[in-house]
Amino acid sequence: MTDRDIALLLADAADEVEIGIAPYQAVIRGGRRRRARRWALATATALVIVGTSGGLALAGLRGGDGGEVTPAVTQKATQPSTPEERHVYTPQETTLAAGIEQGETWYVTVDVWGAPRTEAEAEAQLRSMSSRHEEPWDKDKASALVGKITYFVRRSFGSGDPAFLMGNSVSPQDASVGTDLQSAATPLDPKKTDGPLPLVVGHVAKTAQEVTCTWKDGSSTVARRVAAGADINSDEAAIRPAAGSLDNWFVCVAPARTAYESAEVTK
Repeated sequence: MTDRDIALLLADAADEVEIGIAPYQAVIRGGRRRRARRWALATATALVIVGTSGGLALAGLRGGDGGEVTPAVTQKATQPSTPEERHVYTPQETTLAAGIEQGETWYVTVDVWGAPRTEAEAEAQLRSMSSRHEEPWDKDKASALVGKITYFVRRSFGSGDPAFLMGNSVSPQDASVGTDLQSAATPLDPKKTDGPLPLVVGHVAKTAQEVTCTWKDGSSTVARRVAAGADINSDEAAIRPAAGSLDNWFVCVAPARTAYESAEVTK
């Protein structure tokens, strides 16, 4: 057996080890995500934040193929390189849902800011966020945003100004996996500070096909995955991708005279 044969056998063995530890890495990512500080942005309103573990919090918080190297080099060269191309200073905005309630139009959007690569980029990003009245938890420590994507979810109702609902800064390894789900339940109208919570917004793994929102009257609404750019139908709950986001997003609205009970990935 030649040295080259031995090297190939070792490479094959290394590949097998990498495959073997992948599930462990998924568990670590899930654990880190559940322990990570999550924050919501809201005006004075009732808001329920739900994580994978099912805990509830009432909050009104601030806002290889071994030998060839050339293909890998080519792939790297095609990735966005400038902050502008990576959406560091201008977020990508996606409308997640829209509808009409009591004659008033409502909609939910998410802004996704690309990950800064340096502290200087992060400082410039914070200034751009401030100009849009978006404020991450670590606003006083720009270095905390380096390598992290930041998102802000907002909802609008009628002629009122958009109100922050939830947000976070996350690393690529924090992407949801399996049945991971984090959501917020809130009134449709941001001006309402109490009462039922009919609007449910959350994010799930890109592999999730179905989320079931259960209401206090025992009924349920099923949100199913749709393709990017699919039309928004206020009568149909959906899971859809958001530009720049690590996860997919879903929105459910409770039928009249009932409110949020729970939400979970069911497929």
